[in-house]
Parts: sequence; structure tokens; C-alpha cells
Amino acid sequence: MNKSESILKVAGLGKQYRLGQIGFGTISHDLNRWWAKLRGKEDPFLKVGVENDRTLENNNECVWAIRDISFEVNRGEVLGIIGKNGAGKSTLLKVLSKVTGPTKGEIVYNGRIAALLEVGTGFHPELTGKENVFLNGAILGMTRREVQEKFDEIIEFAGVKRYIDTPVKRYSSGMLVRLGFAVAAHLEPEILIVDEVLAVGDFEFQKKCLGKMDEVSKSGRTVLFVSHNMAAVKNLCDRAIVIDKGSVVFSGNTDLAIDKYLDVAHKSQIEATNDLVFSVGENQINKIRIFSNQQEKQILEIGDNLKVQFDYLLNNTLELKNFNVAFRIYDEEENCLCNEAISDRNMFVPLHKSTGKIEFILNDIRLYPGKYFIKIFIASPDWLHEIISTDLFMAFEILESSKKVNRLLSKNHGQFYLYPEWNYV
Repeated sequence: MNKSESILKVAGLGKQYRLGQIGFGTISHDLNRWWAKLRGKEDPFLKVGVENDRTLENNNECVWAIRDISFEVNRGEVLGIIGKNGAGKSTLLKVLSKVTGPTKGEIVYNGRIAALLEVGTGFHPELTGKENVFLNGAILGMTRREVQEKFDEIIEFAGVKRYIDTPVKRYSSGMLVRLGFAVAAHLEPEILIVDEVLAVGDFEFQKKCLGKMDEVSKSGRTVLFVSHNMAAVKNLCDRAIVIDKGSVVFSGNTDLAIDKYLDVAHKSQIEATNDLVFSVGENQINKIRIFSNQQEKQILEIGDNLKVQFDYLLNNTLELKNFNVAFRIYDEEENCLCNEAISDRNMFVPLHKSTGKIEFILNDIRLYPGKYFIKIFIASPDWLHEIISTDLFMAFEILESSKKVNRLLSKNHGQFYLYPEWNYV
């Protein structure tokens, strides 16, 4: 195996969509595009378009889902592709997998591609699991005998032996993902493309898949891996690229790529939180800022410190001398995890003036990986009169990777990492 041998080369790749359009022209347009490409000319119907930024409003009918993407992958390499939701990762993989064609740019392949992009991709719903395995093998150019040799391995890995003669339209999403990954990984493509669909599987199956991808790369095949699980990217990938607003903003060392991704994610989350304003009459809570370890950021690791700071504006119609403040933290399913008040410490906020700033600090936070939301309350000292409260807002995210934890934690396994002291006799 020659690891310096290029197996996939992408140059100036772009995919443009016209908003609200199903087709993208006529047969005459396609012929003119073909003739221009044959002569090495630019697409005569290509629109200028705007970048893939969902936060901006504009009247341009064309948008670049991905734009000017270039990279090269060698045989046996595992390349991580990371970025925020909507950055263009899935569009890139669909173009690389030939699900959709590029608007411009060039892709050079040096081997067969198998892709696991979405639940059920590549499966015919009316065919049984067994028939779909052989269909996928045929699409990859394998003979029936070659597929038959791998068949038992595929079924064993997917854990669907009992249902293999059932039409896949009756499979659950988890069963489809397990069978889809087993087919893609075991039919020995030179390039394996895996999107975030592994998030559908349970924790044990995710570990099984990561182990299989590692095995695939060591056998000389190439893996393109898209994930929001930074621990998995760090452990599996030789290097990574970061995509933001449809363009590559970093390509190189995996650790540095993760730092860049977190920096991009921090900035967008910080801007969204800072812009929040909650009002009830003339009362207001605004300028919410989240800090961790002396930095303004909202993506944390287990064991980090968290500080939440906000401004208030109060119209003291109740003629209060002081007031109470509380906050609640919720998980992604809106389960309340805690309810804390400043009065728990025998304190109140004096109401000398109508404006001010309040902050609360949580040291050594021990929540399991996931996204967490906060709701803030301001009320009279006795809680009989609520003055103002915020809606739930996305406050911070705990990563699955952590320098203070020596194993991979899953939010399916709990909510608090208590880190008890252990003894044995």
C-alpha cells in the first residue's frame, strides 16, 4: 500500500442552487454548458450568487451551498470534515458521491466509492434486506459471488439476521443505519464516505462503527468522515478540513482543525446570545454573555467553569428595596436539571437604580455531553410577584471529549458526571 498515492482530488468545486426552482435550465442550456466545458470555458449561465450564510437576508435567487473547495486525499487516509449545521458538509459529500453534480470544479477519483449519507440511502424500500445487499454490491461493480462471500459478515455486523428477508420499508431508522453502514464498510470500496447518520445508532453501535472505520483505513482504503463528535474525529482522523458558509476555512492537523471549528462555533453562538433581549412592559433583560475560564465562549468541556452575565432594566412599580434572582438549567428535552436562587445564599439585589449587571458562576461543571438551556427570573424577595423572566435560550454545550475524563461519555448514559472518590478493601 502506497500511502502517498492520491485516491481523491478535488479542485475548485462548487455547487449552486437556484432558490425555489426544481430544474436549473433547459436542454439547450445543458448543451451550451457542455460545449463551453468542452472548450475550457466558464458556464455561460452561471449566476453570481451569494455565500451560504443562513443568518443573512437578501433577494438573490442563487446561493452557493459550497464554493471553491479544493483538497486531496491519499490512499489509506481518514479525512475528517467538520463544520456547523448548514455549513455545506452534506452537500459536499453528495457531490463527491455523485448523488448530485457540481456546478463547477473537478473531481478525480482513483477507486470505487461507497457512501452512507442519509438513513436508507441506496436502499429500495420494496426489496428485502438481502436483495438490497446484493443490489448495492452490483452498483459497486462486484459479482454475486463476491457479495455472497461477504454476506454473512454484513448480516452479523448489522445484527438484522432475523429480518433480512423482510422489505426494508418495515425497518426502523436504527436498523437501516446498521445495515447501510455494514454494506458500505464490508463491500470493500476504495473510498468510504460516512455522514453524521451514525448519530441515529445507539452508543454501542457507534463504537462498533468507529472501530470498523479504523480497520478499513488500516487495510489501505480511504475514509471521509463527517461528524459533530469531536472525540471521534480526534481519535479516528489523520487530518481534517473545516467548512464554514460553504468554503474551506482550515485544512490540516486534526487538533488544530477542531480548535478552528470550535472558534467558528463560539463566534456564531456568542453573537446570537448577545443579541437576545427579553422584555415585559418596561422591564428588560439583555446583553447576556457566557464565559468559561476567563474567555467568552459557550462550548465547554466537563470540569470547566461557567459564568453567565446579563444586564437588567427595571421599572420599580412595586417600590421594592431589593429583588430576587434565580435561574434554571434545562437539557435538550427541556427537563429542568436545577433551580438556583440568589436568596439561597441569604442575599438579594438592592434596587438603588433601575439598571445594573448580574452574574452567577458555576465552578467545575459536571454535566454530561449535550446542549443546555437557561431561563432567568427576576421577582420580589418573597417570590409572590414575578417582575420578568426570559424564555429558554441556548446557553452552552458540553463536548464529548474532555481532558478531565479518560473515557467517552454519552448523554444516553446519564446527566451528571459526579466523579466520586473511590476506595476498596
